[in-house]
Amino acid sequence: MIADVEIVKPGLFTTIQDEGRFGFSKYGVPKSGAMDQVAFGFANLILGNAKNDACIEWTIQPPVLKFSEATTIVLTGGETDAFLNDQKIEMYREIKVLKNDILKLNSCKKGMYGYVGIKNGFLSKEVLRSRSFYKSITPQFRLGKNDKIPYQSSANYKGHFSTISPPLFLENSNALEVYKGPEFDMLNEEQKSKVLESIFTISNTINRMAIQLEEKISNTLPSIITSPVLPGTIQLTPSGNLIVLMRDCQTTGGYPRILQLTETAINHIAQKRMKEKCAFKLIEF
Repeated sequence: MIADVEIVKPGLFTTIQDEGRFGFSKYGVPKSGAMDQVAFGFANLILGNAKNDACIEWTIQPPVLKFSEATTIVLTGGETDAFLNDQKIEMYREIKVLKNDILKLNSCKKGMYGYVGIKNGFLSKEVLRSRSFYKSITPQFRLGKNDKIPYQSSANYKGHFSTISPPLFLENSNALEVYKGPEFDMLNEEQKSKVLESIFTISNTINRMAIQLEEKISNTLPSIITSPVLPGTIQLTPSGNLIVLMRDCQTTGGYPRILQLTETAINHIAQKRMKEKCAFKLIEF
């Protein structure tokens, strides 16, 4: 039976995400997908879903959700207190939901992005082989009040849970592993040292497209011919700022690509909040 979840309150910025949109970068279509792919993946793993089943992703301030029929859900990602019909529930554990149940979550205590996974995934419209929201590609780019997202109702509750605690996904270390980017060797030795030895601060310019860091690197490098970029590419702007491209980033850019985050590092920096710190640790392919 097809049921729906109603968005009673939308939260700060709430979307539907899966693993992302693959094979369309040559047409300028961003990859998108869950900002923290580890937390997203655990939701589907605990539920026994297909790994690409869509989840709700929320940012710092979560939505309030009302379920029209029975199902099973899992909460992962940013650390929060969660309540089903005002009864506290745990993260990283299957939760049985009944008809007209209401899910409320408090704002993130740690991290940026949280996930609500549901048995068999949310069934929002699929565009270019993905349900991930993206402005100008999908019918909507965020969830609003009274929106309804379909799902397949299910009474198949098994009580699965993860023995791994959520803080694992909110990296304690500030060191993010990176590879050299294509233009890394255009930097002089002083610039290289500063990039790799400095502690950087997450600025307030932060969204699903990119994260800008506060500290500047002296930069006299010329722009480059527009070249491919992808999530995790770190660009050095003419003003000396480092910009970390994230899941909704464009597919090409003209700033020097000095570093490339590992996939694990992308997930870690995605969960860092404004004014938190990070540094880069160079590794080899």
